[in-house]
Amino acid sequence: MSDPLGVVLVSGGMDSCVTAAIAAQNFEPAFLHLNYGQRTEKRELQAFNDIADHFNVSRRLVVDVRHFAHIGGSSLTDPDIPVATADLENKSIPTSYVPFRNANILSIAASWAEVIGARRIFIGAVEEDSSGYPDCREEFFVTFEKLIAIGTRPGTDIRIETPLIHLAKSEIIKKGMQLGAPLALTWSCYRDEVQACGVCDSCALRLRGFRQAGLEDPIPYREKPEYL
Repeated sequence: MSDPLGVVLVSGGMDSCVTAAIAAQNFEPAFLHLNYGQRTEKRELQAFNDIADHFNVSRRLVVDVRHFAHIGGSSLTDPDIPVATADLENKSIPTSYVPFRNANILSIAASWAEVIGARRIFIGAVEEDSSGYPDCREEFFVTFEKLIAIGTRPGTDIRIETPLIHLAKSEIIKKGMQLGAPLALTWSCYRDEVQACGVCDSCALRLRGFRQAGLEDPIPYREKPEYL
């Protein structure tokens, strides 16, 4: 008996890489990636393919959703909005939030899952250090799973798995190391495609996570502040 199919949303970042390693334990992973006009689109796509190669994933779907860049409203997609320097104490929604992005991603994932007969959708969302993104909360995914059940064929039974939702970044890193996830292949920086900046929200959360885990981040940085 072959493993059941699971669609894994792989941005190319560390959280999605660890999620892929978790999914691969009990499911045959089908990798989904979105190009949405983000600043580091090419580098994220490279990371996606590198991670897919590592896990020997044959089912890969890359979708272009350029409407995010046309809609704007995020420093990741609008060149006129600067990517803010990290403030890990900030509780407000940052400029890097892409409005309702996860709903769009999950809709595409649900469509593909229904077509290929996948029973799970895995997403590496994290509540604790998701920078205040409203579509990274557990209640969002619980509610969206109900929407999938209503909007798909009877008997489809697609579940959303968020295995990292309650973990701190340091715990995610330790989990990834435990599972042999290829963290050196991942890319988290919001600003740069050549060398991670070290000072955007995503770099800061990652660097702090490695520091708290007592481990060295395997990717190079232009700056490496010691975030507390």
